[in-house]
Amino acid sequence: MKRPSAGPRVLFVCIENAGRSQMAEVFAHSLGLNAYSCGSAPGARVNPVAVEAMREKGIDISGCVPKAFGAVPRADVVVTMGCGDACPWVPGRRYDWDLPDPKGKGIEEVRKIRDEIERRVSSLVDELSGSRPKNKEAGPAESL
Repeated sequence: MKRPSAGPRVLFVCIENAGRSQMAEVFAHSLGLNAYSCGSAPGARVNPVAVEAMREKGIDISGCVPKAFGAVPRADVVVTMGCGDACPWVPGRRYDWDLPDPKGKGIEEVRKIRDEIERRVSSLVDELSGSRPKNKEAGPAESL
């Protein structure tokens, strides 16, 4: 895993902070981003199917804990993960990745969500590092 850069702080937000935002945070850390995640209504634990899907990638998120907004630092970039009105407004450069919630879904569907999150995080890292101009690459996926 890369050491976080001195670049912008990125906050990934979903409702329970138990799936999408946790996966995004870990992928972002692995690419050297200063990343955090939180939820508007944090769950009791990380989704076990998300844990399994990430384990398939060699990443263990079983020790991650869902966090509330007050538990994370101020961010420069805020990425909502499809929580709509349940995500309060947080200052920062904003992206809305309207991704399906893995809650209640089987491993096949969660793999697709995981892979799309990984793709978007990689694209976001490229954009924030200046190696890719801002475009729709980090936008909605047609495959989900």
